[in-house]
Amino acid sequence: MCQHTPTCPSFDDVDREAARVLAGHPEQGWSLLCNGVVIFEDTGELLPDGGVIAPHRPTDAPAAA
Repeated sequence: MCQHTPTCPSFDDVDREAARVLAGHPEQGWSLLCNGVVIFEDTGELLPDGGVIAPHRPTDAPAAA
């Protein structure tokens, strides 16, 4: 699927989120990556094979001291 050089990581690679954004919709809270992964602002993901990655990182910044 990826036409970039070097190619973007595959959807089943650990660093799949490093792929380039093909379609970004921040107003809706999601983006489509070059490798077919849909990422959401809550850090959840939909994989092109139908797999689901639950939100996995904190989304709130720590309060400044």
